[in-house]
Amino acid sequence: MKINELLGEFHIFLTNEEKSLLEKVEGVRPIEFYSERERFVIENLVRKSVITKIRKNNSYMVVRNDN
Repeated sequence: MKINELLGEFHIFLTNEEKSLLEKVEGVRPIEFYSERERFVIENLVRKSVITKIRKNNSYMVVRNDN
């Protein structure tokens, strides 16, 4: 039995800043596209498994995890 079946539905807590940045992330973009503060917030979202960071050649791309 999976945890999703037991809980039914669960939510990941996001701050207002994280929510607004998550709305801005569309498609796959290089992390250099974002400001330094946005990169810090993106790293937090990666830890929360809301955004995925993909290594491509010598740079990183970020993409939102949608259900």
